Amino acid sequence: MELDIKQLATALRLIAEEKNLPEDSVKEIIEHALAAAYKKDYGDREQEVKVDMNIDTGDVTVHVEKEVVEEVGDPNFEISVADAKKAKKDAKVGDFIEQFSKVETFGRVAAQTAKQVIMQRLREAEREVVMAEYEDQVEKIVNAVVSRVEPRLVRLEVGKAQAIMPASEQSRSERYFPGQRLKVFLKEIEKGFRGPQLIVSRGSAELVRQLFEAEVPEMENGAVEIKAIAREAGVRTKLAVASSVQGVDPVGTFVGGHGTRVNAIVNEIGDQEKIDIVVWDENPEVFIASALSPTKVAKVSVDTKENRAKVLVPEDQLSVAIGKGGQNVRLASKLTEIELDIESTGANADEQASDTAEVKEETKTEKTEEVKESKPKKLKRKSEIEKGFLDAIDAHGE
Repeated sequence: MELDIKQLATALRLIAEEKNLPEDSVKEIIEHALAAAYKKDYGDREQEVKVDMNIDTGDVTVHVEKEVVEEVGDPNFEISVADAKKAKKDAKVGDFIEQFSKVETFGRVAAQTAKQVIMQRLREAEREVVMAEYEDQVEKIVNAVVSRVEPRLVRLEVGKAQAIMPASEQSRSERYFPGQRLKVFLKEIEKGFRGPQLIVSRGSAELVRQLFEAEVPEMENGAVEIKAIAREAGVRTKLAVASSVQGVDPVGTFVGGHGTRVNAIVNEIGDQEKIDIVVWDENPEVFIASALSPTKVAKVSVDTKENRAKVLVPEDQLSVAIGKGGQNVRLASKLTEIELDIESTGANADEQASDTAEVKEETKTEKTEEVKESKPKKLKRKSEIEKGFLDAIDAHGE
């Protein structure tokens, strides 16, 4: 198998179009490959070789750098003064000149080398294009199609690029299948051994934030904003929102008429995930009470030094405040960035009731003893008197 250079020059434009690469980049890649092939067939791997290809004619010119010497020892690296002067009239010993030659074909081994170099460099060029295309889309939402589902990750196609979604970035309530179309959050571009790798997420809190930005136009002009967000993907999300315009209800703005806006987000992230939207407040006590929604909070005491807060709730609200598996208090803590300790007001009430009952019991006992001591002795019954009489008669006879 020989390498037909003219055919390769013709195919250059097709390769550029198919790989979505600039023609100049493909030309440079092929020239590097032909330089490697030249070293295989005509020279030495340590030579300084440069190749120029004419795309229109298919002509290939090779430039080999050689040192001018009096006596040539290795023709691959050295050239005599007489031969050097043919290319450069004032050439002298110690100079470096470029010797030109035209090449039309290469042998089988050189052709295989050229093919390997071309394929490798094309892959590298494609990755660089991907890197350049998606570099400015990092931390933004992009459209993707699931291509393959594996035990620990999901592979997706993002345009012409490949992406992966690790298990840690997946939503707990979602099931993925090939061909599924998703909106994903482009978390980062990881530079690995095989080139750049897109890492995407469906579990990021930023996905929810940007979905709301697309759904709530009032966020663009700053009328309302998301102050904080905490999310457990597939289960629950809490948003703290605020308004900078007097009279604008931030919660109502995010919910939308008949819940249209929040429902659009739920439809995108999965209807098994609940979204709580609460009002942000500068006062941490008020904010904590809102963050624990739908819990009715009795009292909040904040320790700013320890960054902790003690929250008292009615006894019937304790399970609501904590949530299933501690989910509600955990998300509220993330949202407010304050460690929360939930306690029931019923616990104190029970202690007080118990203490009161003990005091009452003691008082009752004391009063009973006093009454017993103050009461006069009871008179003997009639039957007891008669029995005494009869016993006396029996004892004394007549």
